[in-house]
Amino acid sequence: MSAQTAVTSKSADRELVITRVFDAPRRLVFKAWTEPEHMMRWRGPKGFTVSVLDHELRPGGAYRIHMRSPEGTDHWLRGVYREIVEPERLTFTWAWEDEHGKPRHETLVTVTFAELDGKTRLTLHQAVFESVTACDAHRAGWSSSLERLADFLASS
Repeated sequence: MSAQTAVTSKSADRELVITRVFDAPRRLVFKAWTEPEHMMRWRGPKGFTVSVLDHELRPGGAYRIHMRSPEGTDHWLRGVYREIVEPERLTFTWAWEDEHGKPRHETLVTVTFAELDGKTRLTLHQAVFESVTACDAHRAGWSSSLERLADFLASS
């Protein structure tokens, strides 16, 4: 499977934009983002395992995800779906949880899926981060996750 990636970080604004073309139909890519059994196979950086703990795919519906690093460090995140336009766009909040299960700084993620001659151009926008460091960490995490997504789509 061939894939092209362009990554842009507007550090001054603490915004992240990633664009990637997947050699897969738009409906399949959208399903990979919205069905827990698919999400667990590619979400998270390389080597991480993922469990989808809650997933209510509807505007106002909540989700909660657990990720474990290869070193055994646990990470939990949560959010609420704001907009779902199948198979074109997803908008949801994103917040890591602290050690007491309380959400930390919240960002807004918008993912668009554009049809491109049987392929899919995915654009991910996440903002506004509390720091450039946090933005850069998410850029690395999402880039690795999207590599895993490309591998997942190639095997589907």
